[in-house]
Amino acid sequence: MKNISFILAIFFTAFVCCNKLDIEKGTPRCVEKKIKEFNENSSCGDAKVDEYSFQNKTVYVFEPGTCGADMTADVIDSDCNGLGSLGGFVGNTKINGEEFSKATFIKTIWKK
Repeated sequence: MKNISFILAIFFTAFVCCNKLDIEKGTPRCVEKKIKEFNENSSCGDAKVDEYSFQNKTVYVFEPGTCGADMTADVIDSDCNGLGSLGGFVGNTKINGEEFSKATFIKTIWKK
C-alpha cells in the first residue's frame, strides 16, 4: 500500500509541477520568458503569440484573446524590446509609424 501511495504522490507532483507550455522550438529565450508571464497573466482562453516579419525584423505579437473589449496586442522584437501596441480603444494599426498590415505572418508560436 505504501508503494502505491508513493507512486501516486510522485505522479501527481510531476503532473502538477511540470506544466510545460507548448512553445515553438527556436523561439528566443527572452520571448519564451515573456510567453510564460503572458500565460500567467492573460485571462482569455484564446490568447496567443504570433511571429511576423516586419521592418526587416522578426517580431512577436502577444494577442490577448477575445474575452474583453479594447484590449491591446503588444509587439516586441526578438530581443524583447517593446515596439508598440496594436488595437485598443483607439484601434492603433501602426508600429514605428508603419502600418502593421504590411507585416508578413510567419507562424503561431504559442496558444493558450
